[in-house]
Amino acid sequence: MEAWERALLESCLKLGAQALAQVLAPIGAGRRDKPVLCACGASMHSQGLRSKALATLLGTVEYRRSLYACPACGASRFPGDELLDVRGTGFSPGVRRLMARAGSRTSFAEAEGDLAAYANVRVDRRDVERIAGQVGRAVEDWRNRQEAPDPEPVPLLYVSFDGTAAPMRRPELAGRKGRQPDGSAKGREVKVGCVFTQTGTNDDGFPVRDEDSTSFVAGLESSTLFGERIYQEALRRGLNHARTVVVLTDGAAYNKTIAQTHFSNAVHIIDLYHAREHLHSLAVLCRATGREEDWKALLDRGAIAQLAATARPCLPKRGAPRKEALKELNYFLKNERHMQYAEFRRRGFFVGSGVVEAGCRTVVGQRLKQPGMFWSVRGAHAILQLRCCILSGLFSRFWDDRAA
Repeated sequence: MEAWERALLESCLKLGAQALAQVLAPIGAGRRDKPVLCACGASMHSQGLRSKALATLLGTVEYRRSLYACPACGASRFPGDELLDVRGTGFSPGVRRLMARAGSRTSFAEAEGDLAAYANVRVDRRDVERIAGQVGRAVEDWRNRQEAPDPEPVPLLYVSFDGTAAPMRRPELAGRKGRQPDGSAKGREVKVGCVFTQTGTNDDGFPVRDEDSTSFVAGLESSTLFGERIYQEALRRGLNHARTVVVLTDGAAYNKTIAQTHFSNAVHIIDLYHAREHLHSLAVLCRATGREEDWKALLDRGAIAQLAATARPCLPKRGAPRKEALKELNYFLKNERHMQYAEFRRRGFFVGSGVVEAGCRTVVGQRLKQPGMFWSVRGAHAILQLRCCILSGLFSRFWDDRAA
């Protein structure tokens, strides 16, 4: 039966390609009601028909269209290509859409095989890489142009961001410091952010994220640029109309700067689980792991001053261990107001940044950190834009807007 299925499918696709060629023929050629104008303002003259093979969802179609040239400046145009959205490419919009999605989800080589197996679309992996990159850059431009929606009250809006490393090609790492034994770097930091909403808690009083409310942004860029990126996404999601805004981050300095710069009126919470990691490091440095559970109870209550008073007598007396232990202790003292976990829980807030940490794995890890992958900054950044658009449920809207 599979043989029959494949034979019938091939026949249907062949007939469909023939029909599509007939539909496209008058679009590409024939007289035009209005003169074709050059960008310089001059009327362009027809130079006859030119053919190109156009890869479509139905198969390869030979497409003949009129070439116009400008007698004043020598520029040329294919008006038919512009109407069909195939200017400068041999792939139809439908094929490019599939190539972009496939290239955003798995390696370009696997995308090549998947497109052939699932859609009978036969393209080269290098074309998948090129088209996915082009679409990713177009997605970024589109998202930058999006305006905030009409005012709608948002009860509780969360903004969370974090970083994770992505492996880079060697030229992209020149002169960069890293965590390798020799001080070199194997990757560069990708900053990932998410915005989501919460309208209530469950029967046990724990916060519940609204279903399908999470949108993502990411970038291989400075914290300044990323701060603007996550701020614009929060605006699009209703930042200015939210009754309460909560920013969830770890204690990294640049995360605090972003929070203070763009979300100064928000409730800023340092992720409890990052804080517990610092608490464990403090207990180890103080050789007080037997007291760690007591310290954890104080941390969970937000009793940072009491925690510091209890830990201070246990600090090492001298040398590097004391210096490291003081650094850990100061982490809690500097972030005391962001660690009022009992109060945050009483108000029904999330106190952990698990959503963005999962986002780091989903947005970056599942695509950019597979075995044998090494990226250019430009290529990785474009794929990140594409993945964030798809994971945020915006890709269909983007594709419709770009064709309008």
